Amino acid sequence: MFETEVAVVGGGAAGLSLAHRLTGHVPGLRTPSVVLVDAPPGPLRPPRRTWCFWDAGRGRFDAALTASWQHLRVRPPEGEPIEGDLAPLRYKMIRSADFEALVGRDLAHSPNVRRLEATVETVEEVRGGARLRLRGTDGTAQVLSARWVFDSRPLGSLPAARTTLLQHFHGWFVRTARPVFDPATVDLMDFRTPQPADGLSFGYVLPTGPREALVEYTEFSPGVLTNSGYRAAVRHYAHEVLGLGEARVLATETGVIPMTDAPMPRRTGASVFRIGAAGGATRPSTGYTFAGLQRQTRAVAAALRRGHEPVPPPAHSARSRAMDAVLLRALASGRIDGPALFCGLFGQVPMARLLRFLDGRTRLREDLAIGLRTPIGPMLRSALELPGLPRRPFD
Repeated sequence: MFETEVAVVGGGAAGLSLAHRLTGHVPGLRTPSVVLVDAPPGPLRPPRRTWCFWDAGRGRFDAALTASWQHLRVRPPEGEPIEGDLAPLRYKMIRSADFEALVGRDLAHSPNVRRLEATVETVEEVRGGARLRLRGTDGTAQVLSARWVFDSRPLGSLPAARTTLLQHFHGWFVRTARPVFDPATVDLMDFRTPQPADGLSFGYVLPTGPREALVEYTEFSPGVLTNSGYRAAVRHYAHEVLGLGEARVLATETGVIPMTDAPMPRRTGASVFRIGAAGGATRPSTGYTFAGLQRQTRAVAAALRRGHEPVPPPAHSARSRAMDAVLLRALASGRIDGPALFCGLFGQVPMARLLRFLDGRTRLREDLAIGLRTPIGPMLRSALELPGLPRRPFD
């Protein structure tokens, strides 16, 4: 058995971010001992991912950025694209391998953070803390005693919800034979894709050069596609919609993000907490998670250094979550046309303000002004319907 003040379970974005915020000494504040428990290579380790978010100014992890942009474009199913400048914001892209490398270098030189490669089998509440039973890479059993535990592992199943959609996607990192991309502009939502019978779809283009980009097909819908279905959808978008011509696929990524109004408990015991997507960091209406988990881990690290009870705060306000529940219900019920809704918002609201709204950073009067630019009748009907809907497990 060995001991630590803080145990962080999981080496994904949330776990690495919290460990990084706790590295080293800060004058006048506490320096807690930390053990970051990484899963061994295999199915329990997080897959490679691309994380995107918008931010003003220089950020903590900017050294790991793949690219960033200040110009954004949304394409309706027909007609002219909607374009705008994001100043003072920038849309930023980090690939998980680069993020892990940056954080890993800093953790390796930290006097108070230790990394441990093991599988966490159980987390048990004990007097004054918690006990983690681990299985090492050689199969040996280990025990880690901690005052506080922050678990960032994905949930085994989603909590019961009134509405749950899935944001699922498949993307290609491509290099084309000729320059076809505008490196200064992100295509955030390109609705020229064939729309599914239930939900909505769009393309997504993150250019890193005139001939290189991440080209992705995304759906918001109740169920996922087959592997061949994803490949066909991306192929159609890349060649039939974008007209990329000859292109080489350098790498791929696939993912599923729950978009749900289910409450995500952030505390599971007196000393055990959830952070990241498992702790509600994902914005239900968009699927974006990275910015929310940074707010959570920043607050947790500050509380630990000040000797306060480190309860992770909600990543999104109650008002934001309520608005998301209405939007999800309106989309899931088919009362609103998703492409028309998003194109209408981007066409009528300044892009920087709309992105701040999507990140929960706008004031009430701004929220109301943006809400008036949505289909009011269907949204109001969805809002009135929500209190009477039962919460059901997601199948």
